[in-house]
Amino acid sequence: MAESMAGLKRSCRCAEVTEANVGQEMTLMGWVQKSRNKGGIIFTDLRDRSGIIQIIFEESDCGAESFAKAEKLRSEFTVAVVGTIEKRSGAANPNLKTGTIAMRAKSLRILSESEVPPFPIEENSKTKEDLRLKYRYLDLRRPDLQRNIMIRSRVATMVRQFLADEGFLEIETPTLIKSTPEGARDYLVPSRIHPGKFYALPQSPQLFKQLLMVGGIDKYYQVARCFRDEDLRADRQPEFTQVDMEMSFVEQEDILQHLERLFKSMFKEVMGREIDYIFPRLTWKESMDKYGCDKPDLRFGLTIRDVTDIAASCSFSVFRKVADQGGVVRAINCK
Repeated sequence: MAESMAGLKRSCRCAEVTEANVGQEMTLMGWVQKSRNKGGIIFTDLRDRSGIIQIIFEESDCGAESFAKAEKLRSEFTVAVVGTIEKRSGAANPNLKTGTIAMRAKSLRILSESEVPPFPIEENSKTKEDLRLKYRYLDLRRPDLQRNIMIRSRVATMVRQFLADEGFLEIETPTLIKSTPEGARDYLVPSRIHPGKFYALPQSPQLFKQLLMVGGIDKYYQVARCFRDEDLRADRQPEFTQVDMEMSFVEQEDILQHLERLFKSMFKEVMGREIDYIFPRLTWKESMDKYGCDKPDLRFGLTIRDVTDIAASCSFSVFRKVADQGGVVRAINCK
């Protein structure tokens, strides 16, 4: 059974209802998280991307027809409910934004029924990844995944606003381009107009942003999609998104200060965290000497130390020989 939502208009998302709405009649739509039939009264948790609100069905309020439909509700049914917001008569749920209120249903429409899901739609799922990816549209309903997507969206919005306020222009660069000499292999796309020829997908907008600087744009940015035909890495996928920017008439210090302000604003606006210190700076050589890589995690306390003076007088001949020949012996001190 699938009913039409014609004539109904959603008042707001589920977790956007507050105590200020108590006494108001509202229309909510979403997915059934779970439903509990207590005999004569049914408690249903209605979920959307904002969170969960409790719906109360009693035949005296919603009528026999809607109550009969409520008895059939199962996990992931898509429904529309019209009802009145009220304070909870029982104990509040501190784990929910709507934990002190509930909706007393007046009518119910089942917009779409659902079979039993192949895995629970819940946070921190223990379901194997291949099964979740097979049913990705269900996996995307999980609150922790939706939270990540919303944070990403807020970051992109904040970055765009920050850079616009700093005088940058957002400019889209071409996606189908000529192959350019960068650090990875290109993905190739066959051309219908030029048989036997191929377009390349951009590894980055590098050449285009340099052309824009020569053209006098002076401040450019783009939330750019990049493609690199290479093996997976921990921090790189074949296709990924980066905030790409370019500036003219600046020095290195200008760029570092600009990026520091950007990240501080990002953490404040998106995460609610104030960063009140100047970012530490390392030269490439300092980074390689201390951490052995050019993008270290500074929380890692076991820095590399020069122990050549110790090795020169130690009994281990391999180390002593290196020191005697003017080499360097470096080690991590695991205390």
